Amino acid sequence: MLYFDHAATTPPYEEVTQTVAEVMGRHYGNPSSLHQLGETSGKLLSKAREVCAAALQVKPREIIFTAGATESNNTAIKGAAVQYISRGKHLITTQTEHPSVFESCKQLEELGWEVTYLPVDEDGKVSAQQVLAAVRQETVLVSIMHVNNETGTIQPVSEIGQALKEQAPRVLFHVDGVQGFGKVPLSIKESGIDLYSLSAHKIRGPKGVGLLFVREGLKLAPLLAGGGQEGGLRSGTENVPYIVAFAKALRMAREGLDARRTKFSGLRERLIRGIIAIPELSINSPVDGAPHIVQFSYPGMKAEAFLHILEEKGFFVSTRSACSSKRSEPSRVLLAMGKSRDEASSGIRISLGEEHTDKDIDALLNALDDAVRRLQRLR
Repeated sequence: MLYFDHAATTPPYEEVTQTVAEVMGRHYGNPSSLHQLGETSGKLLSKAREVCAAALQVKPREIIFTAGATESNNTAIKGAAVQYISRGKHLITTQTEHPSVFESCKQLEELGWEVTYLPVDEDGKVSAQQVLAAVRQETVLVSIMHVNNETGTIQPVSEIGQALKEQAPRVLFHVDGVQGFGKVPLSIKESGIDLYSLSAHKIRGPKGVGLLFVREGLKLAPLLAGGGQEGGLRSGTENVPYIVAFAKALRMAREGLDARRTKFSGLRERLIRGIIAIPELSINSPVDGAPHIVQFSYPGMKAEAFLHILEEKGFFVSTRSACSSKRSEPSRVLLAMGKSRDEASSGIRISLGEEHTDKDIDALLNALDDAVRRLQRLR
């Protein structure tokens, strides 16, 4: 078995699973309790917050723990919209965002907000000039992902954030950093980012935990009412075992960024060269995309058919975002990039992990070529 679906979820580090088991078994006190067990859990929670803040180069009090990036994205977008409604009811995003951002904006539209969905170029990118041109007096927030989860397109979020801070400082800037962290360098502070979302299971941490960076001084309307945990922004008893394990994975992802990026870049180049050599396939990912994601299409052939043939051979890949992979309609992201419906219906995403080698890439390329030949015969 060769697993090439790391953009959907990653196998956790052994140290992470050990941490979950240890903390869950030994430190089960509620961190809000006043007794010793509670205080011990509270100290673990505080230490995890410090570790996460250090990895992101921000302040511990700017870290809010959530159940994952979907909650973080919803909290950032809806929380800002409600909190700053007196400024206006206009939001800006792109046509290629993750469903948790895209659908949050759609929900707000139903409640009376106006959303500008910026078009992207053939590489899936927007520019800082496009964003600034869309800003109005009543604009509250701009939300743009760092790395696209389907194609690996890297958005110029640093340029966008700096431009907003210089020319529209009242507009908040949210970045979905899920696919970028640990693979593509980014400074939150230097990029003018006000809100930043992460998910643990995309960086070899546990599922069910994430974080939201909230710039100091910024207020959000909470989605959840309750006991006032996480500074009142995210009520509910904190998941201490998973948060501590998340902090460990986050630190490891930060420390290994340069080596991981170098390795993935070499594997990606080898993979792209091999795919280009198969005439029936066309690359959708941009040349300068993230080092761990490659997407291609086999026009005229359903992506699911290709996926299941690869699965029979022991190769696990994906068709698009795991959150929408079971839908039958063409990829919204590829259509926005100007791809045909045939191309947008036949996209296959390959996403790399630290365990992969040149030999694994060659084996995958052989399997791709065999799958194309088989599909041609079936056709």
